[in-house]
Amino acid sequence: MEFLGLRIEMFENIWSYRELFIRGIWVTLALTAVGYVGGFILGLFVGLGKLSKRKWIYYPAKYYVDFFRGTPLLVQILLIHTALIPSMFGHSLGFFVSGSVALMLNSAAYNAEIIRAGIQSIDKGQMEAARSLGMPHNTAMKLIILPQAFRRMIPPLGNELIALLKDSSLVTVIAASDLLYAGKVVAGAYSRFWEPYLTVAILYLILTFIFGKFITYIENRFSNSYVPSSRRSISSNRRSRIGGDNQ
Repeated sequence: MEFLGLRIEMFENIWSYRELFIRGIWVTLALTAVGYVGGFILGLFVGLGKLSKRKWIYYPAKYYVDFFRGTPLLVQILLIHTALIPSMFGHSLGFFVSGSVALMLNSAAYNAEIIRAGIQSIDKGQMEAARSLGMPHNTAMKLIILPQAFRRMIPPLGNELIALLKDSSLVTVIAASDLLYAGKVVAGAYSRFWEPYLTVAILYLILTFIFGKFITYIENRFSNSYVPSSRRSISSNRRSRIGGDNQ
């Protein structure tokens, strides 16, 4: 039975490969998590380096961002997997290490620009006021500037997370057993491409939808207008008491 070129019975065959797809989902999520967390930490240092007035810090950070933003992620994955890691360790360390490192280095370049822009969006008077009170530069950055900048960074950082989740599919080029790899296995087994890749697309759509909801929650949680439920109840009680007193 066919519908719009899709064979309905083919989805039954795909269901028989469900363990392979489940494994692919976990591998995709693990690659994304490791790449993003490592990329955020490294991107924080690179972003701060781009704000440095010391040339020996600024220029390496600048060239790092230019290289990883200016070259395709697919090329970076192949370079790291087939050249960099084997030359450093004498052999390959597997797709997960190569993929995680590539995603981390690539994500760090984009996160660095997000962090740099977020910090520069804070009024310079904030830092000047902190320094006038005798606060060291690093302390002022950690306690005053970064907390304010982080709220403005959340939307673009969330977009980078979703982009990295989708870009992790490129790791399949080094035989990673990710979600796209599961689709390729089924497509090769039955010589059908519509149903397996459509299944992969739907699963990625579900993952990005879940990530999007999580990012929206974080944005609302750290927005300036957010008031915890306990505080809202206290403020509402106060207002009701004031209204009762007026009556």
